[in-house]
Amino acid sequence: MAAELADEKCVPCRGGTPPLQSDQIAVLLPRVEGWRVEDERKLVKSFKFRDWLDAVAFVNEVTPIAEAEGHHPDLYVRWGQVTAYLWTHKIDGLTTSDFVMAAKLDRAFGAHRPAATSAGATA
Repeated sequence: MAAELADEKCVPCRGGTPPLQSDQIAVLLPRVEGWRVEDERKLVKSFKFRDWLDAVAFVNEVTPIAEAEGHHPDLYVRWGQVTAYLWTHKIDGLTTSDFVMAAKLDRAFGAHRPAATSAGATA
């Protein structure tokens, strides 16, 4: 099901568009595995990596996807982990496009190949 969402395009939000209601979120949330709703207005998921370089490589892979969609997640990078926060800033809530982008991030993670580790690199 997430693959279907990943094939959709993000739609720019116009001001005045109401955020998704909890019943609408409940229908979409099972379609993006491992994501959770935070503060009733954000999607959040942490992706695990083998090290710092691999986490940064993933961010570099998803950057052009976000730019092409015009929908930019907040990405927090730490050693071996990238946490993505998605919400539609213009309405301070969730839209279908947030779930579409979540599915696109999941697809990118599934296709991600670990970055080469520098010799002698440590955390």
